[in-house]
Amino acid sequence: MEFDVVIVGAGPAGLSAAIKLMQQARAAATELTVCVVEKGSEVGAHILSGAVFEPRALNELLPDWQAQGAPVTTAVTHDDIYLFKNADNAVKLPSFAVPKTMHNGGNYVVSIANLCRWLAQQAEQLGVEIFPGFAASEVLIEDNTVKGILIGDMGLDKQGQPKDSFIPGMELRAKYTVFAEGCRGHLGKQLIKHFSLDKDKSPQHYAIGFKEIWDVPASKHQAGLVVHSAGWPLSSDTCGGGYLYHAENQQVVVGLIIDLNYSNPHLSPFDEFQRYKHHPVISQYLAGGKRVSYGARAIAKGGLNSLPKMSFNGGLLIGCDAGTLNFAKIKGNHTAMKSGMLAAETLFNALQQGSEGGEDLTAYADALQNSWLYDELYRSRNFGPALHKFGTFWGGAFNTLEQNWFGGKLPFTLKDERQDHAQLKLASEAAQISYPKPDNTLSFDRLSSVYLSNTNHEEEQPCHLKLHDSNIPLQVNLAKYNEPAQRYCPAGVYEIVQDDNNEPKFQINAQNCIHCKTCDIKDPSQNITWVTPEGAGGPNYPNM
Repeated sequence: MEFDVVIVGAGPAGLSAAIKLMQQARAAATELTVCVVEKGSEVGAHILSGAVFEPRALNELLPDWQAQGAPVTTAVTHDDIYLFKNADNAVKLPSFAVPKTMHNGGNYVVSIANLCRWLAQQAEQLGVEIFPGFAASEVLIEDNTVKGILIGDMGLDKQGQPKDSFIPGMELRAKYTVFAEGCRGHLGKQLIKHFSLDKDKSPQHYAIGFKEIWDVPASKHQAGLVVHSAGWPLSSDTCGGGYLYHAENQQVVVGLIIDLNYSNPHLSPFDEFQRYKHHPVISQYLAGGKRVSYGARAIAKGGLNSLPKMSFNGGLLIGCDAGTLNFAKIKGNHTAMKSGMLAAETLFNALQQGSEGGEDLTAYADALQNSWLYDELYRSRNFGPALHKFGTFWGGAFNTLEQNWFGGKLPFTLKDERQDHAQLKLASEAAQISYPKPDNTLSFDRLSSVYLSNTNHEEEQPCHLKLHDSNIPLQVNLAKYNEPAQRYCPAGVYEIVQDDNNEPKFQINAQNCIHCKTCDIKDPSQNITWVTPEGAGGPNYPNM
């Protein structure tokens, strides 16, 4: 199948690009064929975000979004920001002591999954073709130019042989292909390497973000209340923070974000999150409630310093596939949308000028640099490096000073040139961490959590978690780091079990995978590569 533009990923970036393309085509009375491919079973199935949403880009894209019934209705009413000193005590920080980027006046508590479902409806009304349940497995590159994508085969057994249900993959060819897969997109990762898009850039930095949705008693619910925290349960050398947002329908969302440059191989991000919910500031809202959903996802937080070149022959990288998130705000949805809109304007201009595709649209970089998106990322360029260099307390103090007094424009740039996966200490040199057992009231185990994510994969298919060397997990990672995959994975995919001879065995439970990409990022030997499984596999988030 051939199109003018193929977009990989029906998230905020990809859908905004599709809508903007068709808006321009309609205004110019021009025919345009645009296709969006989404690996989730439906649009929104793989979308996970906090989320406090800044509507700036949505205002530009669809100014009448309120009248059109966008699911953006719960305005932020109040910000509470705490420093958790320990498991029992916290200090509520005054407004002046918090970076102004953390203030949320004018923003909304939303489900980004539901917003994407609504954006998909707007796109289809404009004539965009959306194909959910189809996974883009390969980039079609000819003469060093991207020509489109290959939809993966379906109906293969574990050995890669066709079953009775086999359906061969399909080529989707386009004049231009836009990659909007989200953080650590597996095709985006390949493109960055193939075209050396990250040359002379700081390495991308990541975090893992957890989220649960809880139904809570009416007496505990304050629609629009936003709570953020730093400190406990994370140690002083581990960056991150927690959040709790009061959404609509007597629900709260609670989560913890942990930077993946942490050094202790004994650390379990999942168990840190379970501990977090027991802090009195958080538990006061959850007590008497019921957990109804769970998920986790990697977050690209390197910002401007890590932003790769976003154009190449025949295509563009947008949104979190490139890393446009503004971590100073803990927000990436409005920036992803704006990157998609700028991409659409660049693409449409080229097509209007009669381009047949294939060239490097370097005009995209110019459009980006002249936008408010670039200004945001420039002002927050020091935020992450400051936390990594100075720690949570002093890094936070620096960020408050820079953002509130200098507007993010101090005349120097801090950088972190260390790869996240290379930060682990040897297990013998790191402090052991003893995590309490879950009480099944506020804290839970991995498997019951994965159940709530509605995760499923066709069991008889090739494993989508590829080991470059099957010996490394035991001979290197277990020996040196007590194999951290069994702890950093939020879904129990990786285990050390005993084989029939009572010897350790590295086991991959691929069916549990919730597509967070943490293993692809944090494995200290960089031995695991995440590739897309069959379309429609993975989590099915109803409301994340």
